[in-house]
Amino acid sequence: MSQARPKAGPVTTPPAPTPAAERIGVVHLTAEYWPFARTGGLGEAVSGLATFQAAAGMPTTVVLPLYRQVRSTAPSLERAGPPFTVTFGDRTETAWLYRVQDGAAQGPQVFFIEHPDFFDRAGIYGDDSGDYPDNALRFAFFCAAALTVLPQIAPEARVLHAHDWHTGLAPVYLRTLFDGEPLHRGLATVLSVHNAGFQGHFPSETLAALGLPGDLYNPRVFEWYGRMNILKGGLTFADLAVTVSPTHARELLTPEGGFGLQEKFIELGDRVVGILNGIDAAAWNPETDPHITANYSIEDLAGKRRCKAALQQAYGLSPGANTPLFGMSARLVSQKGLDIVLGANLLGTSDAQFIFLGSGEHRYHAALTELAAANPERVAVEFAFTDHLEHGLLAGADLLLMPSLYEPCGLTQMRAQRYGTIPVARRVGGLHDSIADGETGFLFNAYEPAALEQAVQGALAGFHDRAAWRTIMRRAMAQQFGWDGSAARYLDVYRRALALRATAG
Repeated sequence: MSQARPKAGPVTTPPAPTPAAERIGVVHLTAEYWPFARTGGLGEAVSGLATFQAAAGMPTTVVLPLYRQVRSTAPSLERAGPPFTVTFGDRTETAWLYRVQDGAAQGPQVFFIEHPDFFDRAGIYGDDSGDYPDNALRFAFFCAAALTVLPQIAPEARVLHAHDWHTGLAPVYLRTLFDGEPLHRGLATVLSVHNAGFQGHFPSETLAALGLPGDLYNPRVFEWYGRMNILKGGLTFADLAVTVSPTHARELLTPEGGFGLQEKFIELGDRVVGILNGIDAAAWNPETDPHITANYSIEDLAGKRRCKAALQQAYGLSPGANTPLFGMSARLVSQKGLDIVLGANLLGTSDAQFIFLGSGEHRYHAALTELAAANPERVAVEFAFTDHLEHGLLAGADLLLMPSLYEPCGLTQMRAQRYGTIPVARRVGGLHDSIADGETGFLFNAYEPAALEQAVQGALAGFHDRAAWRTIMRRAMAQQFGWDGSAARYLDVYRRALALRATAG
């Protein structure tokens, strides 16, 4: 591994301490949290924000369920107090509270709610046969349990920050079942919508099973096309809502981008705020990354050529520094644009190579496997995703494919730019907000194979102009995608939510 550490390039600095008078105690409720349990970007986004807030001096607490997989990622778990009772509807359940001791004095406090019947399962949301049928009950219990122990674990809390539909009942329970509790009554609530495509749809009778008044089943709160919609109810009760990029906040107001909830988002008006996620600029830094073949920097790109050669060799692709190499690191689901990737003639219209990293739907596994088998020197697939492999892919590839059908924020395009790997992406959501077309990447509009082909051709024309390409690479590597600016905007949101809560009495 190269030991060169040129001084130029992005510099990672610790967050400036939040002035004492501006510190707001925040509790994050989330179904996923890196590194303990995650299926996609949700866990990493919540972890990035909470870690930054804690390092800046804000009292920060995170609560998530104690899934089976947590025990393998957090061996230092310890019980935090005696069992406690959780009551909602006609149910009374017993729960246990755990916490993790990882020696990170500046990090957030991380607590886990244990209930083996609900959470000691193979998956977070489901298994090979689909979603667990009792997901409404599982996550309702989690919300009620977290609110029950809140005074014990976060007495300084002033803001409850819930994430996605799984915690959407927390703002509702706070104003109904827990409305008489002193700490709870003063809490402001913020609900983050990381992916509005997942809303928590359940039969209408679920409302009563979760202990909620029947009159909340109406078109303004929970009723949605004859079903209960948990995200819709959470948005109605939250003081403010946040989504994960400014462009996506506008998309949510449209029939195409609102996933059937556009009227609710329009109703909320300026109570919906778009804030772009950040990435961990220390973990994703080609100058110091321990996962890659050779380190490199804006000033000295030689290590990137070694990373590319190693990647080509590892996946059995034809060696060649001048052969353009595309990487795609994504869940293999329709949202990520695989239909137009497979529908385009990317192999026939270029000499490029392609590596696909990720897992997902069987139909995409099968189609990509067939493509790789027919073109073994140009196409490779890796379904066993790991963080280590993603670091290697982003360091070694020349370009990143991200032709998403929709992308509320996206993190891979930010990481790729840090590594001088140029994204070819659709102009949607956070991709539009984090890629400068023609300067740090290449954007296209239509969700069609022909539009993707045209964007790829434009990118390859740039790639073959070596001097111009180095300029694009260095411009991309200089982008700042840390949490500094985003965390400051969240602080503004918390202040607004507190002011709204005070006005509401």
